[in-house]
Amino acid sequence: MTVQHAPARTATRRPSRPGRPATAPGRSGRYRALRSPVRLTAAVVVVLLFVSPIYLTIVNAFKTEDAIVANPAAPPVHPTLGNLATALGRPDQLIQLGLRNSLIVVVCSVLLLIPLGSAFSFWISRRRTRPRAVILAVLAAGLMIPPQVVLLPTIRILTFLGLDHSYPGLILSNLGGGYFSFAVFVYVGFMRAVPDEVVEAARLDGAGGLRIWWTIIMPLVRPATATVAIFLSLWIWNDFLNPQFILGPLQGQTITTGLYLSVGQYQMDYGQLFGIMFLAGIIPVAGYLLMQKQFAAGLTAGSTK
Repeated sequence: MTVQHAPARTATRRPSRPGRPATAPGRSGRYRALRSPVRLTAAVVVVLLFVSPIYLTIVNAFKTEDAIVANPAAPPVHPTLGNLATALGRPDQLIQLGLRNSLIVVVCSVLLLIPLGSAFSFWISRRRTRPRAVILAVLAAGLMIPPQVVLLPTIRILTFLGLDHSYPGLILSNLGGGYFSFAVFVYVGFMRAVPDEVVEAARLDGAGGLRIWWTIIMPLVRPATATVAIFLSLWIWNDFLNPQFILGPLQGQTITTGLYLSVGQYQMDYGQLFGIMFLAGIIPVAGYLLMQKQFAAGLTAGSTK
């Protein structure tokens, strides 16, 4: 009885595609090795570009005028508090009034934007897909249209209402446009992840829409509230255009317009200017440090839902 062996299979090499040269062995490894330092260098350059203004503000706030002019990037050899004392001791109380007015505008605007944005988002998140898409598309215009385009119509509306050159008018102008749209987009993303069974169970227990929103939905989207509060507070605090044109220079100023007024036309006091900039950044940094835990939780939850 003879055993027949199957013919051995021979490995065949596929022909290479035309116009696509074969890569040499180890070429991809060398490419990855070269790409890593390039990425690291680019990341370091980007970080330095973002950190350098903060570094210059901090180090120059504690240096004398001559030391700032001689070498702005050098750390303070003999730190001094003279710039901060000069900024706080201005006769016009620019720092005190600017910080107070900015704090009032930010707190009032955010306290109005959060409940309005969250309540409207709760209503949108329970709508059908097509109406919700139309509403979100309309709100997206508030994020895409530059604020400079709608500034003149906003001022005319405030003039018609008798709120021009006033802080209530400035706060009212912050309730529309990109601020409200941003709050709605953030809240809708979180509220759509809330199961419908939770809302339906609350309705079966006799809870109304307002009670469901306040007692059930708002505690569940607390990280989103922290995210919205931090971003809106920073944007409103750093806003220059609306306070400059809605308030006007004769009706007081926020910290940003006050910083603009402190810049001399013919002579510049760099020490006092850096002192004002340092004091203007204390409150936003302190607010972020207080809410960073909720902010980080909001970013993490938003990436997984």
